[in-house]
Amino acid sequence: MDSRDNGNMLFVVTGACLKAERLDRPLAERIRQAAQAALAERLDTEPDVVILSDIWYLNSTELHQTPTISVGGPGVNHLSAYWQSRLPFALMVENVLQIQMDVLGADHRCAVWGMDHELTVEAVDTFLSKGHLTRFLSLYPKSIK
Repeated sequence: MDSRDNGNMLFVVTGACLKAERLDRPLAERIRQAAQAALAERLDTEPDVVILSDIWYLNSTELHQTPTISVGGPGVNHLSAYWQSRLPFALMVENVLQIQMDVLGADHRCAVWGMDHELTVEAVDTFLSKGHLTRFLSLYPKSIK
C-alpha cells in the first residue's frame, strides 16, 4: 500500500477494457468527486479518492482492505463480476440496475451498475442522488475515519 495512505483512502474501480475506459471512467469520476467532497467535510486530513482499474485492484490483494466502489457491469468490469454473487443488494431492479453493498456495515465494498451503459448512468445517478454514497461512507468510520 502507498505510504501516503493514512486511513483516508477510497477506491473507485472501473474496467480496464476500452469500453469501460470510455464510458465508465467518467461515471467513476462523478463518484470520485462526490465522495471527495463528502469525505472532506468529515475527515481531519485531505481525502484520497483514487480511480483505478479492475485488473490492478484484483491483482493487488493489499488493496482489498481499502473501502472500494466498483462501477460498471460484469461484462466490462471484472471486479463487479467477482462481487456479483458475493455482495448483498441495497437496490436491485431486475434486468435494469444494481447497487450492491452491505447496508449494515459489515463489508467495505460496493458495486454500482446497469445492464447497459445508459442503465449504468441511471444506477450512478441513483447511487448519488438517493443517498447510497452517503450511506456507504457513513458505514465505515473505522475504514474511512
